[in-house]
Amino acid sequence: MMEKRMRKYGVAVMIWAFSAAVLAAPLLQEAVAQEKYPSRAIEYIVPWGPGGGADQLARKSGVLMEKVLGVPFPVVDVPGATGGTGIAKLLAAPADGHSIAIYIADSHAVLATSTANWKITDIMPVARLILGPSFLFVAENSRFKSWADFEKEAKAKPGTLKVATLGFGSVDDITLTYLESKGVKVIQVPYSKPSERYVSVLGTHVDALYEQAGDVRQYITGKQIRPIIMFGSQRFAAFKDVPCSKELGYDVGLPQFRAIIAKAGTDPNRIKVLSDAFGKVAATPEYKAFLEEQYATPDSYMNHEECTKFIHAELDMMNKTWGAKKKK
Repeated sequence: MMEKRMRKYGVAVMIWAFSAAVLAAPLLQEAVAQEKYPSRAIEYIVPWGPGGGADQLARKSGVLMEKVLGVPFPVVDVPGATGGTGIAKLLAAPADGHSIAIYIADSHAVLATSTANWKITDIMPVARLILGPSFLFVAENSRFKSWADFEKEAKAKPGTLKVATLGFGSVDDITLTYLESKGVKVIQVPYSKPSERYVSVLGTHVDALYEQAGDVRQYITGKQIRPIIMFGSQRFAAFKDVPCSKELGYDVGLPQFRAIIAKAGTDPNRIKVLSDAFGKVAATPEYKAFLEEQYATPDSYMNHEECTKFIHAELDMMNKTWGAKKKK
């Protein structure tokens, strides 16, 4: 008799526990949803190798973000596939705002030029942090004293001059293939490692380097390389003697941008927390000085809403430019 009573009591306890758990589940979910954010480290993914412009941005902004949000921002470099490997890492993580990634124009370009392993709908723009033009650089002692010299030889001997680029399908690729459609045909030499790409022109492995000025500042100030053309609609103040592509009759000028993204599906409130925090970072004297060092525009920062509109407009322009090239 006692054994039967104990058995019935045990069953009753189990039923009660199960019912309590079911009733408590919605409350637990609500508690998790209202959890203070961020409450732990936010992984900062750089889809490129160490030492490059994206890596520099992550390390500079990460330190400043730690001061604003009070949690660590460990930087993880994941190079490969024109940014695709790092973006894949981001998309494999939960959409909880505890993983973010640097997203640059070259990765964005892959959506227009080839088959990317992600879609625009897979990512959520958080903020734009850097905007700046790209250039073609030559070694200081190069035989090309100007763009006119380079252009003349490229047209006279198509497919002989070599240009170091980030990779096929990148903004570099879009720009150089556009030039090819205008008779300036060169050979692209991709370098996945930024450090190797930067010095390739110094060792005469290539004739020119396609790059943003801030990434190679030490070589510019050290009088080792110099720009011969800037891609854009107007000259850049820091290099006022360097002609822009528009004035030379080349209607191409896709700017290099570096933005921050999270995984699509992340709570909009968490996106806003991050976007606002990056806005505070962008307003600091330290970050403004960093922008000057990077030869970036003073209005580089855009919040979540502005950045979302911007990257969609850039993709439209990339599709248009690449499509025009493919029709040639």
